[in-house]
Formats: sequence, structure tokens, C-alpha cells
Amino acid sequence: MTDTVENPEVKTSNMQTNSALPPEETERLGGEIVAALKTVFDPEIPADIYELGLIYKVDIKDDRTVDVEMTLTTPNCPAAGELPQMVENAVASVPGVGVVNVNLVWEPAWTPDRMTDEARLVLNMW
Repeated sequence: MTDTVENPEVKTSNMQTNSALPPEETERLGGEIVAALKTVFDPEIPADIYELGLIYKVDIKDDRTVDVEMTLTTPNCPAAGELPQMVENAVASVPGVGVVNVNLVWEPAWTPDRMTDEARLVLNMW
């Protein structure tokens, strides 16, 4: 079984789980993974990738493998070669996380509507 954290309105304390992991461990991992994702910034945009809405899904599996689905603001993004590796490294730095798999997806396409209010404030997009 897996536990899924989806962006942009993650409330890990309200996650339902069918996991072999204890609920408090799933909550801890989910919160720490989100915190780690918030340390990754697109080099051209002064907002983190989580607040930008580039993280579509995070699946925490029973064996602690973490699968991340993410996108970029555009397929021609100059950071396309480095951002997935930065995400993998950030998630892998969380204590208790096993193998991390990052999958770059293009559907649904990213739009500014996926940004959180925090990202809109940082980017002065009100």
C-alpha cells in the first residue's frame, strides 16, 4: 500500500492511510518530505518548487520508497536537467526515506493557477 501526499493543499495530519507504516511515521515522513521539497528552488524563479505547484504527487510506499511526480513550468525550462535530481536529493535527505524515484510528467500541463498564495506573493502576482 502507499500513502499519497498531493499538492498544493497538503494536510498530512488528515491523511488516510492503508499503510503498513504507523500513521505517526507516515505523518512525519510526509511533513518532512514537504519541508525538504520547499528547499528546492527553480534557479530562475524566487519561489520554491512546492509552492509553485510543480510537485503533483508524492507516494510513500510501505518499504519507504518514495515516488514523486513533478512537472516544470515549460518543457523548454532551462533547469529541466537539474531540477529532478535536486528533488531526488532533497527527498532522499529525509531520515527514514528509502529509494526515491522522480518522474517528470507533462499532463496536466502546469499553469500559474497551481501556485499557492505564498508563491503568488513572492512573485508579486496578485
